[in-house]
Amino acid sequence: MSISSRFAVGIHILALLEINKQGPSTSEFLAGSVNTNPALIRKIMGMLKKAGLVEVHPGIAGAKLARDLSDITLLDVYKAVNVVQEKELFSIHEQPNPACPVGRNIQDTIGPVFATAQVALEKTLLNVTLEDVVKDIVEKEKLNSNE
Repeated sequence: MSISSRFAVGIHILALLEINKQGPSTSEFLAGSVNTNPALIRKIMGMLKKAGLVEVHPGIAGAKLARDLSDITLLDVYKAVNVVQEKELFSIHEQPNPACPVGRNIQDTIGPVFATAQVALEKTLLNVTLEDVVKDIVEKEKLNSNE
């Protein structure tokens, strides 16, 4: 199991909207870059729109960022695409055997560790903006084109 790929796809969409801001950004175009189907792109675009991260103009092949690159953090994207519910990144099996010493204590033992890990992840995502991502992509593309 892993975190839903909606998170990575959401970042991909937002970065592509910025890098391709002079061209059309249809769901078909975006899907071609992500290598997925346009229906998935439309679903994630709806989530990003609801979170106030994109503006979508149906019928004119237009979508654009609703906020400045430096004002969108990866945590914003993470939350927008409903990767996990609040404080539920890690789930703990719900009904361990209370007759077993491990079963009786496992939730109280690992629950705080899981909560700390989620806070650390979210803090890291809060400190990376879409601007950081786009700059890195542009730099990598420059290096690739010089080879």
